[in-house]
Amino acid sequence: MPRPTDPLPSLPRWADPEVPARSLDAQGVSRRGLLRRAGLYGAGFAGGMALAPTAASAAEAPATTSDGGAAGDPDLVYLVGDHHVHSVYSHDAKYTASQQAQRAAQFGLDWMVFTEHSNFGHANAGGALAEHDDVLKARAENPRMLIFQGLEWYIPGAEHGTVFSPPGPHEADVLRTFELRYDGKLLGRTDSTAENEALAVAGIKWLAEQRKSGYVDDVLVLANHPLRLGIDSPHELRAWRDAAPEVMIGAEGAPGAQGAALPGWGGPTAIRGEYENKPSAQSWPGYPAEAYVTYGGFDWMTATVGGLWDAMLSEGRLFSITTNSDNHRTVHDTWRNGDWQPGQNFDNTGRLPDPVNTDKEQPGSDFWPGQFSRTHVGVTAYGYRQVMAGLRAGRVWVDHGQLIDALDVRLHRESDDRDGQGGRGGRGRGVTLGGRLRVRRGERLTLTVTVTTASRPNFHGVLPRLAHLDVIRGAVRGPARDRDAWHAPDTRVVHTADVSGRTGTYTLRIPLARAEESGYLRLRGSDGNRHGTGLLGAAVDPHGPIPHKPGDGDPWADTWCYTNPIFIEVTDS
Repeated sequence: MPRPTDPLPSLPRWADPEVPARSLDAQGVSRRGLLRRAGLYGAGFAGGMALAPTAASAAEAPATTSDGGAAGDPDLVYLVGDHHVHSVYSHDAKYTASQQAQRAAQFGLDWMVFTEHSNFGHANAGGALAEHDDVLKARAENPRMLIFQGLEWYIPGAEHGTVFSPPGPHEADVLRTFELRYDGKLLGRTDSTAENEALAVAGIKWLAEQRKSGYVDDVLVLANHPLRLGIDSPHELRAWRDAAPEVMIGAEGAPGAQGAALPGWGGPTAIRGEYENKPSAQSWPGYPAEAYVTYGGFDWMTATVGGLWDAMLSEGRLFSITTNSDNHRTVHDTWRNGDWQPGQNFDNTGRLPDPVNTDKEQPGSDFWPGQFSRTHVGVTAYGYRQVMAGLRAGRVWVDHGQLIDALDVRLHRESDDRDGQGGRGGRGRGVTLGGRLRVRRGERLTLTVTVTTASRPNFHGVLPRLAHLDVIRGAVRGPARDRDAWHAPDTRVVHTADVSGRTGTYTLRIPLARAEESGYLRLRGSDGNRHGTGLLGAAVDPHGPIPHKPGDGDPWADTWCYTNPIFIEVTDS
């Protein structure tokens, strides 16, 4: 496993013109083509051209096709990123922004977001304004990467959240003002009260107004580790989404800290994601005891078929999932926090001393950005706003442990195949992740899934193998009458494709039952190592992810991938 002292490559293989295309995986080929079309390949990196944000194209918007056929969504290139990374400007972290960005580049990320904790020392020292020069330095050192500045928001009355915007004259100002006005920790508004919940909604609406007014080009919010403490209630998640769905777009489907329960490392009670909590006085009382641990490394909200994520999707509204490192302290690294000068501490500096390398492994539970957790965002052009538009559109799939190289999912009418409109085995036609397909009642649908299996060992030295892909289908029933409902009773696994032993790029064509009512589809897959009956029974999920034994959660031995949904709108004409 690479250590912090290993030499850093100046370019990833796919970005190096000396590396022939035939030796790249599918992701590398697609990324190289995207940058070549943008004029950013090869010599363009030296000039930092990749830092120039460009206007989002119309093709980045979520698509709805009225005929389900010839138009469809565009071909996409998936850029890999991480929206939750900490540096010395967080009181509990360790690395400089430069170190984090260099490691992210080494592990293949195209974009990343620095999200420093909104702590008292951080705020007193100037918050996002104080960090900004270090973010600019990291951008200059890594010109091929899209490096966002963000904030980890202590949501009033709830957990944490990521807030970020693209580079621009007010990218730090908007975070600083937001931190002072709406941070629950700074304002002493952490308890689960109606007043604090209202303040969180007001904060999201304020961010939406900054976007609408043009003060910033864009801004996004995602809930972080939503079920870690059980204090993000279903009605709060819905209220945040409803306050500004163009801004509050989703949640971490899987938390960081995936190395927390490595056998022999994290201790006998350790759980992947550091989900080691029990219900407290601030927790929402309607969550079952099973909600407080992870399943295959994923949050209970995501991993439970027919659970809270599905309950929100069953309203017919997109709510995206992501995965990320939440990197503070990397497992098995040898860096320690630097030494304070006399009279200095985090409260009066807002910044930790630069770390110092040693010859001894230091405590930690995280992986480097991109080393284990990856969020893949579909774009048609390269740039900051394109990544944000792809996230907003829901063109997202996630994986752990580099389980697969590439994934393309398309939904279209079965009749389009007969009419010859599916094209290229369905690729480039129909609707993809985050989109909506409008069909007539009774029409048959076909789901086309093109998989490129892992072409090289992952960063643990193991060649991953995808064992199965599950199609999960649910009905859309409109807004929930009970804002605290977390169960979607009509959602279940409707098809499982055994793909064990298949390698390279292959396409699955999966016929679906006739569309009799509006609904959605999403996919899930794994390496097949650990399965069990889902929380809501075998008829709903016969072989889903299961919790690991405390202290024995090797993440590399239990890897999964998930996609965002595709919605189906059924009409009578």
